[in-house]
Amino acid sequence: MSNAHSNRMESLIFASRWLQAPLYLGLIIAQVVYVYQFMVELKHLAVGAFTEHVSETVIMLSVLGLIDVVMIANLLIMVIVGGYETFVSRLHLDNHPDQPEWLSHVNAGVLKVKLSTAIIGISSIHLLKTFINAANIDNHTIMWQVIIHVVFLFSALAMVWVDKLMNQSLLISKAAHDTH
Repeated sequence: MSNAHSNRMESLIFASRWLQAPLYLGLIIAQVVYVYQFMVELKHLAVGAFTEHVSETVIMLSVLGLIDVVMIANLLIMVIVGGYETFVSRLHLDNHPDQPEWLSHVNAGVLKVKLSTAIIGISSIHLLKTFINAANIDNHTIMWQVIIHVVFLFSALAMVWVDKLMNQSLLISKAAHDTH
């Protein structure tokens, strides 16, 4: 293949990262849906608490539902901002006062670890809701939710371990390269 063909192919491959931009825009729309969902659930909580005198357990479950929506929205932000910055294009926020601290050192490994911890947090909220409402849920469902949560925990630990190994390998490789 000629050098000109190779350069065009490489340019096309590199430009293909922009195909992900509509995906991130779609996630922004999903974020809008979650804001709407949060407001609907907040309205139900407020109306129920002030007019129907609902139990503390129902209020607690509603609040956990709101926290769950917020955590999923935070997960969306991490994917949208971190994914766009990592895989599509720089956001050029270096001097922006609201730039998230984690964005300055985001890479695919950091993003995976942050996402896995967010998923564990979301799973924890679901598990807490299940335990609070255990009288209304069969033991088989509870068992599977616990198993899934533990799998999330082990998966996150495995990702952290692999990321640590990769970083150590890069540092050793860099040190070896610098000494030559």
